[in-house]
Amino acid sequence: MAIYLPELSLSTTQFPHPIRALDEPNGLLAFGGDLSPQRLLAAYQQGIFPWYSEGEPILWWSPAPRAVFCPDTFKPSKSLRKFARKSGYQITLNHACAEVIEQCAACRGPEETWIMPEMIAAYKAMHLQGYCHSVEVWLDGRLVGGLYGIQVGSVFCGESMFTLADNASKIALWYFIRHFKAHGGSLIDCQIMNDHLQSLGASTCEREPFLAHLCEAKNAILETGCFTPQILEMPIE
Repeated sequence: MAIYLPELSLSTTQFPHPIRALDEPNGLLAFGGDLSPQRLLAAYQQGIFPWYSEGEPILWWSPAPRAVFCPDTFKPSKSLRKFARKSGYQITLNHACAEVIEQCAACRGPEETWIMPEMIAAYKAMHLQGYCHSVEVWLDGRLVGGLYGIQVGSVFCGESMFTLADNASKIALWYFIRHFKAHGGSLIDCQIMNDHLQSLGASTCEREPFLAHLCEAKNAILETGCFTPQILEMPIE
């Protein structure tokens, strides 16, 4: 069955309203445009993100329901807390954003990744403008895990994570959620639910309440120093 999909103009950063996203495939909203920081920021502020494969046009999505982490209810497992105390990992914030993005791409095969060179360049540019942030996990000076995403007010839109050592990405997520909450963060958006996110405690949020929260939170100002490069201490649970 043929579907109609709006094409974005290069002369404007306007998007169709997310309520117009398709049910099948879930969340597909538009195609075209570019990956400029201005367009990406406009997209994330409306609950929209790019996701496409090599050889495809840029595809823009706003799926429902949405996978999210609520900082107030997130609880790490006892085994993860025990592992973290003995791991020897050091957790940092915004110490190596470019390397985290590159590792998230490298850890997936060519047929699996959507983090192509133009995506890598786009999110590096977003980092330089202060919108894209990373959490890094180090072991003996080597980067072994991390995550990155886009800040929209008090919402953090997680893009990807990677791990090269036991529980590294889980620990990065735990440390970041506690840090983000302490500085006024209200929600972690993980886009589409999968088994891994569910195992970490993600829940689902329907489109209308998600977009309502995002609209309210997108202009919120976090406490000073939230994304200043720093070492993150182990949360006290």
